[in-house]
Amino acid sequence: QVQLQESGPGLAKPSQTLSLTCTVSGGSITTSNYAWSWIRQPPGKGLEWMGVITFDGRISYSPSLKSRTSISRDTSKNQFSLQLRSVTPEDTAVYYCYALVWRVYWGQGTQVTVSS
Repeated sequence: QVQLQESGPGLAKPSQTLSLTCTVSGGSITTSNYAWSWIRQPPGKGLEWMGVITFDGRISYSPSLKSRTSISRDTSKNQFSLQLRSVTPEDTAVYYCYALVWRVYWGQGTQVTVSS
């Protein structure tokens, strides 16, 4: 059973870079056909997909966030990470990582608040 756990600071200041990590257990992030993604949900709003890194390292971003987002992975730690630059209060959200193969495996989510 694949399990995902987000980690990172719960609070960021405007203009800072937010860094989140998703640690995967129960399976390897290099296992064929898996895609590892970030998605977020601002308060009172719907889910917003942010980007994906596939099992073989291909990366895609949401066009609306592409200029501020970077996704990377550390295969030795079985982790993948999100960096969101120049954050504003509008980036306040619950951030989730998830894995997509023939089903979806979700992390529990982590609350991030952007405030001065």
